Amino acid sequence: MLEELGGRVQALRHDHGLTLQELAAAASVSVSMLSSVERGQKAPTVVVLARIAAGLGVPLAELVAEPDQDRVIVRRAADQDHVDEPGGWQRTILTPVVPGVNFEWIRSTLPPGCDAGRYPAYAPGSHEYVVVESGVLRLTIGDRPVELAAGDSVYFAADVVHAYANPGSEPCTYSVAALVMRPRRPSARPTGR
Repeated sequence: MLEELGGRVQALRHDHGLTLQELAAAASVSVSMLSSVERGQKAPTVVVLARIAAGLGVPLAELVAEPDQDRVIVRRAADQDHVDEPGGWQRTILTPVVPGVNFEWIRSTLPPGCDAGRYPAYAPGSHEYVVVESGVLRLTIGDRPVELAAGDSVYFAADVVHAYANPGSEPCTYSVAALVMRPRRPSARPTGR
């Protein structure tokens, strides 16, 4: 039981890109205590667990809950987040939020001539896959524009500034599958695409 708890703490720390020392400082616990908890050698008090959870930016229940071995999360179409963005484009977040999983699958539709804007570089190790369903998409990766038509797909390392635009005269619908790594220090994660 203590080993499982320690494993969850360590996995969340790694997911957040934190060193043992960084999490200890953020949680206001000693490095030796945090190390002992992660190795399953010490039973932390509720106060210590609450501090660790706060340092990770997660609810306390996420640390102490037993994970399901065969976890399945169904996200019905009616429950998906549909966002109307400035400029008339729309995006739908297809994937459910799963703690500790940095994967997103988003479907966007840009009206003719729409520029969805530039997105900041994500942390090193981030990846994006884009598939165009209809229309024409101009994807700019760094300073390199790539024109994609219906049926085309592309992969790129998402640790560079990137932008999406529809230069065509018809709506463009495309999907983005993204594995977004967190920066070394926790911060607000940009949303978009």
